[in-house]
Amino acid sequence: MDVGRIIAGADSHFIFVKILVTADLHYALKQFDWLTAQSGDFDLIILAGDMLDIAGFLDLDTQIVVVERYFARLAENVPLIVCSGNHDGDVKNENDEYEAVWLKKAKVDGMIVDGDGLALDDFYISVCPWWDGPKSEIEVRDLLKSHAQLKKSKWIWVYHSPPFESPTAWTGRQDAGDRTLRELIEQYAPDIVFSGHIHNSPFRSGGSGNDRIGRTWVFNAGRQIGEVPAHLIVDLEAGTVDYWSLAGEECVTLG
Repeated sequence: MDVGRIIAGADSHFIFVKILVTADLHYALKQFDWLTAQSGDFDLIILAGDMLDIAGFLDLDTQIVVVERYFARLAENVPLIVCSGNHDGDVKNENDEYEAVWLKKAKVDGMIVDGDGLALDDFYISVCPWWDGPKSEIEVRDLLKSHAQLKKSKWIWVYHSPPFESPTAWTGRQDAGDRTLRELIEQYAPDIVFSGHIHNSPFRSGGSGNDRIGRTWVFNAGRQIGEVPAHLIVDLEAGTVDYWSLAGEECVTLG
């Protein structure tokens, strides 16, 4: 499979049937190892932000070098989508807002990142960067506005934070969701939003790993310790999303 050609969208009829989705690895190298070992079993891998750990014992420059190598290994086996999270910003721009400049530099054949879109067959995937202030928030809005003109019959967003007023954003104490994302979901009604950011929401009373806002499904796999990350297995052909974590398994049938 020529993943570089597929990502470029060059007259390919390849269908992404089986997708692995996770987020918030935070430089957990054993979890990156697990992803690499599993990568050959999937048609696409989606990483929904926070690949680095700003509170980690290693500086970000060192973490970036290692994570870039994992990206290259993964992209050799399977198309790879990565959006930035709040831990991934490495450079402050002229607006005093952090950007994940390293992520765009890490892009290799078979990989799409912040600001990119993937159009294949009957669906379109929009990869949204983490917004760190009013300027980058506008950039996210403009990105989705432009992609709305390109979307196919199905539209999927990858966006690090879950939306406000959703159990996928419940910390156990408060709603920590993104108000902008909530507004954008209500405006554009995508089919699916894959997120992360709130580590505890699937494991807390009142929280959940999935939600429905109108016609839009929202998923947040959460974060766990150990060698295997909490993750989703999406089967577009069957119309199912299987959620796996140490707390158990759950299957959602997409409407």
